[in-house]
Amino acid sequence: MAVRRQISAAPSASSRTRGLTAGGTDGNERLTAATGAMLLVLLAVLGVTIIRIGGLLWLHLFLGLLLIGPVTLKLASTGYRFVRYYTANPAYRRKGPPLLPLRLMAPIVVLTTVVVFASGVALLFVGPSSRQTLLPIHKISFFVWLGFTGVHVLAHLPSILPALRADYARPARLGPDIGGRDGRGLALASALTAGAVLAILLIPEFGPWLAAHHFHH
Repeated sequence: MAVRRQISAAPSASSRTRGLTAGGTDGNERLTAATGAMLLVLLAVLGVTIIRIGGLLWLHLFLGLLLIGPVTLKLASTGYRFVRYYTANPAYRRKGPPLLPLRLMAPIVVLTTVVVFASGVALLFVGPSSRQTLLPIHKISFFVWLGFTGVHVLAHLPSILPALRADYARPARLGPDIGGRDGRGLALASALTAGAVLAILLIPEFGPWLAAHHFHH
């Protein structure tokens, strides 16, 4: 009888899964905010490598690949909200859409994000011989992306810190505990780990670019 009670008290696989994916619209908002905060830190470091590309080309290449994981998670979390809203999910309908200017900018942000990272990966694999063709695409798309993404970040900046506090200032219990915090933490860690693994695996591809850079200097 005691064994039966223990078995019934043990959480099922489905309940554990629900616990990781709980949170609803607020959970999605917190995941998006936390991913955005992670990207802000990584992009700030990437910006330093652009300013000092002469000595930090290897770090620029590494961070560019590492960012693919968090960027994919950010696109997934915002894309999920988009799909749920436009498929008339009641909770996401009540939450409402982003401001109209942000909705109008969203396709440009997504498109330039894809072009920046796709052209960067193509440059890495094709090698320095693609300087005249792919490099201009990479640079122009980056500056367009930077402009629109900068406006996007500034618009969401006031909501990032409260969302982070709500999920991670646990002793103070700021904000309601909506569930799914472990799942959101796992998603962030997995995205960062996937990007790091990809970057490490592709380190051998850095060689031609580093050699060409040293040759030109």
